Amino acid sequence: MTGRVFRLHSTLELPLEDVETYFDEDPDLPEEIDDIDITRRNNTLIIKALSDDESISKYTPTAQLKASVTETRVWEEEPPRAGGPQWMDDEEEEIPSELVEFACFKGDRETVLQNSALQYPMFRVLRKIATLSEKGTLTAITEEDGDLEATRIVEGEPRPASIEVVESPQGAGEGDGGVNWRDNEFISD
Repeated sequence: MTGRVFRLHSTLELPLEDVETYFDEDPDLPEEIDDIDITRRNNTLIIKALSDDESISKYTPTAQLKASVTETRVWEEEPPRAGGPQWMDDEEEEIPSELVEFACFKGDRETVLQNSALQYPMFRVLRKIATLSEKGTLTAITEEDGDLEATRIVEGEPRPASIEVVESPQGAGEGDGGVNWRDNEFISD
């Protein structure tokens, strides 16, 4: 099986604990990926594909998913809004909350999915992670065995997606916006 990732954009956010639990439960990885190595450097989470394929040099960097880790306060109930009624200040009850670390897979292909060796199998891992996320979107254009495929996952749910081929994404392509260098009076012969 072959595949390539042409375009990818992600705004996925999910609790770091959910990501760790997913990999701790020994998920079914694509056959090209032998194992996963998870490293955390400060506020960056790196999930790297490991392969036992002899054709991939040990010096070739394999694909990795990169996420920033942020802390967010999560309340059990909706927190009171600023500027609310003042009569509630007398009985001010603290709403139970906790700080939760979130893995944020945000950005385009080069930011979220790095390195080309095993890139498509690692995209399939990211696609599975996207179905676990309750916040954010994953969109991508990939190719597998010669067929283009559009992927769109919104808040954990796969949605319909399509690929549109246009003649020129910048406009109609007439070229009227450029400088006519042949008839430029400021250029001397």
